[in-house]
Order: sequence, then C-alpha cells, then structure tokens
Amino acid sequence: MPPVTTAVLVANVAVYLLQSLAPGLAGPFALWPLSASRASGGVVSFELWQVVTYGFLHAGFVHLAFNMFALYMFGSAIEQVVGPRRYLAYYMASVVAAAVAQLLVTQWLGGLYPTVGASGGVFGLLLAYAVYFPHNRVMLLFPPIPVPSRVFVVVYAAIELVLGISGSQAGVAHFAHLGGLVGGGAMLWYWRNGGRR
Repeated sequence: MPPVTTAVLVANVAVYLLQSLAPGLAGPFALWPLSASRASGGVVSFELWQVVTYGFLHAGFVHLAFNMFALYMFGSAIEQVVGPRRYLAYYMASVVAAAVAQLLVTQWLGGLYPTVGASGGVFGLLLAYAVYFPHNRVMLLFPPIPVPSRVFVVVYAAIELVLGISGSQAGVAHFAHLGGLVGGGAMLWYWRNGGRR
C-alpha cells in the first residue's frame, strides 16, 4: 500500500482503539453543529479543529471496516496516480468539504447531534477513482454485479441525494458524503485549471 493511504488507515484504526478504551474521547473531537455551545448549557460545542478530527472517529467497528476497505481499494490507486503529497491534500480537502456541508445542513435543519467518520474523504476518493479510472469495474454488494466506476459514482451520489432529502435513513450524514464529492471535484478542477504548478 502507498505510504499516505497506509498512514491514514493506521491513524483511523488507532483512534478507533483509543475510542474503545476511552469512550469520552469522541465528544470534543466529533463534529458538532455550529449551534452547539457550552454557553447555552451544552456539554460540548463546535470547535474549529473538529472539521478535521471527526474524520478519524467512527461510530462502530462496521462503520470503520467499510470506510477503511474503501480507503484501501480506492485510495491506493489514487495515491499512485497523483503522488503522496497531492493525495493527502486531496483527501483532506474532501474531509473538510464534507464537514462544511454537514455544518450547513445542520444549521439549516437544526439538530444537536455529532458527526463522525471518514466517509466524506472516502467519497472524494470515489470521485477521483471514477475520473482517473472511468472504465474500471466496481462490484456492487446488492446486487453483486460489476459496473463501470463512473456509473457507480453517479448512481451512488443520486442515492445519497435522495436519502438525504427524504430523511429516510436517520443517523447517516448523506450531505456530508455529497460534500466530500464536491470538495474532491473542486480539487480536481483546480489541478486541471492551473493548479499543477
């Protein structure tokens, strides 16, 4: 595995183990809505560092396992194409963009629940994979059929949008996933329009 993908994967697993040993650790490092404030009687509040730290926390082992599997599958290929430094910038831009999207949505819809997970970064990697390897086939889980990566990403994004708007799948930050796609797309656009230098 390339070095940055390995480091990100190890960091996520290490933080998850720390969470298991000290459950209270997640509180100040999860992404809290802008309206969360100690001044209003809350135990936790939004802090600027959370737009990064939330991406290394996970809600459970299955959550971690799915994200790390996707990171391994798609991140390894992307890092080999763009190089370690650019890959890290791309991944972190996707994580931060996902956080911004989630903050905007919770500010608009309300709610005082935290967001955790590397999914925003992973969705950015999915987009990059579809751009760099559009004809590579990705195996769906349900139903188990292979589809071109570009089709997979478009369909997955459409499903995320529908689920986010309908609110039918509570507890999943669908707009954060879409924010990761947008952040990744912005980085790809920048690189292709003068950012290479």
